[in-house]
Amino acid sequence: MKTIRLRAGKERSLLRRHPWIFESAIAKGGGDSGETVRVESAEGQFLGWAAFSPQSKIRARVWSFDETQRIDASFFIAACAVSIRARGRFDIKSDGVRLVHGESDGLPGLIVDRYGDTLVAQFTSAGVDKWKDVIADALLVATGLTKLYERSDASSRALEGLPEVTGWLRGDGPTDLVLQEHEWKLALSIAEGHKTGFYLDQRDSRKRFAETTRRLGFQRVLNCYCYTGGFSVAALSGGAGHVTSIDSSGPAIEKAAANVAMNGFDASRATFMDADVNASLRAFGAEGRTFDAIILDPPKFAPTVAHAERAARAYKDINRLAFKLLEPGGVLFTYSCSGGISADLFHKIIAGAGSDAGVDGYITERMGGAPDHPMTIAFPEGEYLKGLVVMRR
Repeated sequence: MKTIRLRAGKERSLLRRHPWIFESAIAKGGGDSGETVRVESAEGQFLGWAAFSPQSKIRARVWSFDETQRIDASFFIAACAVSIRARGRFDIKSDGVRLVHGESDGLPGLIVDRYGDTLVAQFTSAGVDKWKDVIADALLVATGLTKLYERSDASSRALEGLPEVTGWLRGDGPTDLVLQEHEWKLALSIAEGHKTGFYLDQRDSRKRFAETTRRLGFQRVLNCYCYTGGFSVAALSGGAGHVTSIDSSGPAIEKAAANVAMNGFDASRATFMDADVNASLRAFGAEGRTFDAIILDPPKFAPTVAHAERAARAYKDINRLAFKLLEPGGVLFTYSCSGGISADLFHKIIAGAGSDAGVDGYITERMGGAPDHPMTIAFPEGEYLKGLVVMRR
């Protein structure tokens, strides 16, 4: 077994059971891509078993902090089973569920979502990629399913020196599926959709928006960065009078319209715009248009902390424009899925946007990812999705 030894003082995060070891923390040692290595402190104390990645800045990711643990097929079979079993204790009103959430489930770099009878997996780190076949079989055994589609096309694979890989890993079947979520249905493509096909992490936020719409009687709703219309369907399900949905992707807009139609809503209650969100917000302001409720769920502006400053300006700008379009008493559901933007920083950005817009508001709720996208005590980076619900005063 190969060994990596850390620089003095760099063992502290591992003693807190944080699974990442950065390149700069390593004094000596290494391994092949995905190889399991022994991790020791500068004094030779055992710290963990980790998967080595020669090209990534996160040079190793810890599998286990137990010196007696063997990292073999039985380890992955057990880890997958534990993760999947935990989902049975979460309150999930959908047949679309995240079964494995990477580091939070002790399987760094592995994402697994279930859509009905089909599993979709992303292997984004060298360690899980090396154990791909064992993990695939373990997932099917744990779920009793036969179909697993691979979506290992995330940009993070390039950082690990891994090529993009997509296609059926086990079994085969249709890649265009329909998800049952709460009281509505949503179509998705596991082959072409974002992430593994859909944004399951916003499941509870969509439900909350439908409930808020029903309670407050929103008549004019604006859904920005609508993708395939999840929030639009939720708004209409809650009784919204009219929903305007904007996205810069023509295919996404077509799917959003199809999702609204599939749920039986009157087409006259929905408008779809293939357009730039910033430009549209500015145009609405010039036209004097206002809305009772606005959803801002933009793409990842800051994948890392290094991008935070530039991303903060982008988040501030769209929220400033949205505040100006919001009626007094209206509600803004605003989100950041950027790992480089902390919850505290996001709050400050929204406060700055309100100040620049000359608007104050009540923060009525803080939102996060659905429970099957967990953050753990040892891995706060699992909290990538942050949201605020702001009612304009």
